[in-house]
Amino acid sequence: MSEDVDEAGWGVEPGDEIAPLVEAVGRLVKHCREAAGMRAAELGEAMGYGEDLIRKVERGARIPRADFLDKADEILKAGGHLKALKVDVERARYPKKLRKLTQLEERAVELLIYGNHHIHGLLQTEEYARAVFGVRRPRHSPGVLEQAVQARMARQTVFGREPLPELSFIQEQVALERPVGGTMVLRRQLERLLEVAQLPNVELQVMPTSRWDHPGLSGPIELLKFEDGTAMGRADGAFNGRPVSDLRQLRILELRYGIIRSQALPPGESLVFVEQTLGEL
Repeated sequence: MSEDVDEAGWGVEPGDEIAPLVEAVGRLVKHCREAAGMRAAELGEAMGYGEDLIRKVERGARIPRADFLDKADEILKAGGHLKALKVDVERARYPKKLRKLTQLEERAVELLIYGNHHIHGLLQTEEYARAVFGVRRPRHSPGVLEQAVQARMARQTVFGREPLPELSFIQEQVALERPVGGTMVLRRQLERLLEVAQLPNVELQVMPTSRWDHPGLSGPIELLKFEDGTAMGRADGAFNGRPVSDLRQLRILELRYGIIRSQALPPGESLVFVEQTLGEL
């Protein structure tokens, strides 16, 4: 499985530049805990978290949220040293290159997305996203992997923002059947698809594997349309995979997406297909 194309195609890739910060925060949490004479399990119980989460934060494998640092600072009597890191940690949660894509998605009034190898990032559950990032080679460091996962989850605010954008997702059948992360992870991912598909501004369609004669065989396609009439798009099989905004190039992508949309199962049949696939797991 390749790097996540819905981000990498826009020039987005988690960077190792944040790993030292995440690891340093973890070391400070551990230092404060030990100075307070507490075991990891005791701190977890006092904060309402499991010991495993505490351990992950301390070794830099999990980016702590702002409320985690607030609670830890108070319980460990850290004198504000942990709280003072909140701004830097929140900034580190989102890779610099990802901010551009996030800003585009936040501006878009319509998103048209065709994906093939795996479920698109905007639809992924946290555990599914972690599995997708986890198969990258060379591997991400624990801190970078966690940053990528949390940033992906943050992008999903697009489903609830005002005004609601129109969202069209077309997924290849294989993406619904490939057990990324294992059977249970896939089950919860399919349940998430059914949940999202009920939103009034979301249209989800499935492209059956038997329908091979469509212009999506060369790879994913994404189109983002904005209120001022402009748009941006990209496709793995067009324009060297680079994002484009030229009207003639956008028309080509719109043509391809339109054909794919017409050949995929209608939304109602697609939901039935997802439900059947879920029932077979």
